[in-house]
Amino acid sequence: MNDTPIPPDETRCGFVAVLGAPNAGKSTLVNALVGSKVSIVSPKVQTTRSIVRGIAMFGASQVIFVDTPGIFAPKKRLERAMVAAAKASAADADAVLLLVDAAKAAKKGIDSDEERIIDDLKISGRQALLAFNKVDVAAKEPLLHLTSQLNATGAFSEIFFISALTGEGLNLLRDKFAALVPQGPWMFPEDEVSDMPMRLLASEITREKLFLNLRQELPYSVAVDTESWDEKTDGSVRIEQIIYVSRETHRPIVLGNGGQRIKTIGASARAELEKMFDRRVHLFLHVKVNERWNEERGFYNAWGLDFNA
Repeated sequence: MNDTPIPPDETRCGFVAVLGAPNAGKSTLVNALVGSKVSIVSPKVQTTRSIVRGIAMFGASQVIFVDTPGIFAPKKRLERAMVAAAKASAADADAVLLLVDAAKAAKKGIDSDEERIIDDLKISGRQALLAFNKVDVAAKEPLLHLTSQLNATGAFSEIFFISALTGEGLNLLRDKFAALVPQGPWMFPEDEVSDMPMRLLASEITREKLFLNLRQELPYSVAVDTESWDEKTDGSVRIEQIIYVSRETHRPIVLGNGGQRIKTIGASARAELEKMFDRRVHLFLHVKVNERWNEERGFYNAWGLDFNA
């Protein structure tokens, strides 16, 4: 937090949409730039479902990073809504950053999802920033050749080489964003790191633990809803959540033998929530079967997604 007030005519504020193919490291980058966890992370693709805004202070500049769901070729309603939200965020933002997995790109080149994003940028007529992420584990020579190719597209004003995990190159990126956002008053208090409601954040943390504890495909058939949030007189909070699965056969997988897996998931989520909220948390998880949860408008409204996309 700044010790002395910054004159209003010197402040800057704006939105930066972070785009990329699934698993490019967008959430890890946003968390690193904000300096606090605002978006859940897992090794599995398409972890991010909703639009997550992380708020960072860089001197006199307040930069609101919009962590978007990965852009890919959607097939189902939820996938279409996620991709539509990502594209809308890019259209509304003051600046756009395309994040590319450098390690993967050095081996296989730009994939079809990234090509689709680049084509959309060229059609829109606006230039974006490009950042190669995970350069700490990427082969350098093919990456330089790829940089030359992408420069030639005309879609990018500047290219950065970073590692969201180690922090390599992030200072240059921070300085660029600080200068890039327009002059104007800050939209949020300078000690705020996200505008996500606490109930939704709590749901997302539990969903992250499900991703980390369940087998490959099941997490995409799971949703978490914070059903109740009860403030206690001792300063603690009692949270009850429902984990929705789409098939009866998924229920025992989430529960585990003797309920052991859901206990592990609950303990992990509880520990992180207590750290984030700086208070004691009583977390109770219930598993219900709803074969059509991904066709219910209420979930889309909670995630800030367009049900009709």
